[in-house]
Amino acid sequence: MDGKLPPRLEEIVEDFQMLQGTEKLEYLLELAEGLPPLPERLVPARNANEGLVNECMTPVFVYVEAENSHLQFFFDAPPESPTIRGFAAMMQKGASGLTPEEIVAIPDTFYLDLGLQEVLSGQRMNGMGAIVARVKELARAHRSI
Repeated sequence: MDGKLPPRLEEIVEDFQMLQGTEKLEYLLELAEGLPPLPERLVPARNANEGLVNECMTPVFVYVEAENSHLQFFFDAPPESPTIRGFAAMMQKGASGLTPEEIVAIPDTFYLDLGLQEVLSGQRMNGMGAIVARVKELARAHRSI
């Protein structure tokens, strides 16, 4: 860890690091259950496939809204993909409320520190990387706030 993780995200990473094997997967599934539904105002954009993370095999949608120089992220991921849904919930919890600069400073591959490559396929791991990249891309677009 190079110290660039925001506190909430760092806490989640530390939680994962204390777990072993399938416990990591169980925690990810627990996070998936906590992903709130997409706000109604964003459903039309989702239905138009706006916000889709193209590089992820699972249809994951990411949206951002700015308020007082801080960003709020919203995710939509299907319940039948609980691992990616759990990662989306983790990113929503860990990145929301931060400034664009704080989000851009998040290491691109921090998700590897979770140790999930022990229990997930390479495709799922690539999807997580694509989600991180999309969140950072949206943050860069809001840097002028």
